[in-house]
Amino acid sequence: MVGDVVETKQCQLKDPMDLFHSGQVVKICAPMVRYSKLPFRTLVRKYSCDLCYTPMIVAADFVRSAKARDSEFTTNKGDHPLIVQFAAKEAQVLCDAARIVCPFADGIDLNCGCPQRWAMAEGYGACLINKPELVRDMVRRVRNQIDNPRFSVSIKIRIHEDLKRTVDLCQKAEACGVSWITVHGRSIEERHQPVHYDAIKIIKQSMSIPIVANGDIKTLKDAESVHQLTGADGIMVARGLLANPAMFAGYEETPLKCIQDWVDIALDHGTPFTCFHHHLMYMMERITSKQEKKVFNVLSSTSAVLDYLNDHYGV
Repeated sequence: MVGDVVETKQCQLKDPMDLFHSGQVVKICAPMVRYSKLPFRTLVRKYSCDLCYTPMIVAADFVRSAKARDSEFTTNKGDHPLIVQFAAKEAQVLCDAARIVCPFADGIDLNCGCPQRWAMAEGYGACLINKPELVRDMVRRVRNQIDNPRFSVSIKIRIHEDLKRTVDLCQKAEACGVSWITVHGRSIEERHQPVHYDAIKIIKQSMSIPIVANGDIKTLKDAESVHQLTGADGIMVARGLLANPAMFAGYEETPLKCIQDWVDIALDHGTPFTCFHHHLMYMMERITSKQEKKVFNVLSSTSAVLDYLNDHYGV
């Protein structure tokens, strides 16, 4: 579960709550299925990302199966601060999962925002925003059962059509000790509609704990303007970082140095080819022509990709 992998330059190691009290906007890599794994977290930490989340892990499977634990959760000494995100619907199962990761991570996050049908059908994800008492119970139980007071317990939510319900959910979570709340500024039904940054601002004004804004942030300029619009204490980015892992360091598009770093990190970690290749496809989206994409995107081996990068970019 915990690998001893060569470490890269990190931002100064910090407790997550210290980050939120630093006076700077906290720059966060979102939980992303298949993508926010250890190699990618290692990459974005080299480019000014302050805090990283694992992909969402189903707590019940994680607690029940050693195989699930080994495949879903890998970390190393340089992988901090780290938040492990769980999908859960029972307080004790979430507590058991939190206890397993507590020695290796800095906190856990309860997913109350995933709108995918399978998650909602199982009682996970965004359907939890309609069960504030259950969310409160899960947060409280983890708080009570984990001895380490520095271990954070956060939640990630979507908003209701009636924002009063969202504020109520957030205030209930705050009252039972949630460390911070990430707000994706769309409702469960909304996918590509504009993000309601005004709603995030209202939530921020209603709370005294840190609030993180999430949704459609593609550049550092976007991050700064969303911070100005909402007053959020942190900015969480998903697809923007996939397209440009150096985004938080102020790069407009992925620099070649970052592509080189990804190749080195991925090979060092033994990253499976599909994941290695997909990340490069995302990173090179903005810097390659249609014709180049046609060739690059169908390459089918690590050696073919390395040859291509060497021939075309000197990587």
